[in-house]
Amino acid sequence: MRKLSVIAFGGNALLQKGQVGTIDEQEQNVYETCQHLLPLLKAGHDIVIGHGNGPQVGNVMLQHEAGKRLYGLPVMPMDVCVAETQGSIGFMIEQQMRNVMAEHGLKRNIVALITQAMVNKDDPAFKNPNKPVGPFYSKDEVDEILKVNPEWVFHEDPRKRGFRRVVASPLPIGIPNWEAVERLARNGTIVITVGGGGIAAYTDDKGKMIGIDAVIDKDLACSMLANNIQADEFCIMTDVPNVYINFHQPGEQKLGRISVEEIKKHLADGQFTEGSMAPKVRACIDFVEKGGKEALITQADQLGVKGAGTVIVHH
Repeated sequence: MRKLSVIAFGGNALLQKGQVGTIDEQEQNVYETCQHLLPLLKAGHDIVIGHGNGPQVGNVMLQHEAGKRLYGLPVMPMDVCVAETQGSIGFMIEQQMRNVMAEHGLKRNIVALITQAMVNKDDPAFKNPNKPVGPFYSKDEVDEILKVNPEWVFHEDPRKRGFRRVVASPLPIGIPNWEAVERLARNGTIVITVGGGGIAAYTDDKGKMIGIDAVIDKDLACSMLANNIQADEFCIMTDVPNVYINFHQPGEQKLGRISVEEIKKHLADGQFTEGSMAPKVRACIDFVEKGGKEALITQADQLGVKGAGTVIVHH
């Protein structure tokens, strides 16, 4: 049986610092990221790709707001906006992956799946929404919005740029269609899925599936999927080659191969920044503790390089 790898594309795989997000910029970034998967493809790995969507879903929400203001068009809820970005980003990854493979004489089917992620509607995160989404608003604009959407919550930006809507970031509890993802992947199809952490949804008391305004951590969702499909490895691509302790401080040290027990101690000591490396480390710990063989955090250009990155294992 071939090795099955789940790879989570970091934000810089789609948009680099200082870029505005034109289609040319994003396609070039995705093309370069897909090139870094060549060592895995040439080694015969089966591959599942997850990705973020932060800037893209923010832009989609801005477009809906502009459509409402200029033309009176209805604003779509967040679950629909996430679905839109799953489609557009999945298209970009599929197309650029095909371009890369064609240049190297490789042939595989590629499919992008619109994927939901189930959450518990009673998750404590819904009582403390803190994930900023969408555009900045003035206080007057917020007051007007709350007349129409009184359930929305806004926080003032720490840098005084205005107010932004905040939503919950609940834990994923299930990924629908993971069995189909596994079947496709183990048959050699490259599968693009759980974009942006998945479209948040819950099941009500009557068994009806309902979308909900929330943002799910994409690394946690990818980790859950990796466990579901019994992947051999879970890889998080980021903008540094390794995880570090004392990062950018005296005594900085990069971590190579490390046990779950060791890295959990560093996490408890506050070595990893929330909103940056800490969620990635937690996702990797979760994968390994739930049966995964190893989890890797590294830069895209280090994929397939022996001894590269931070590798988290049981012992």
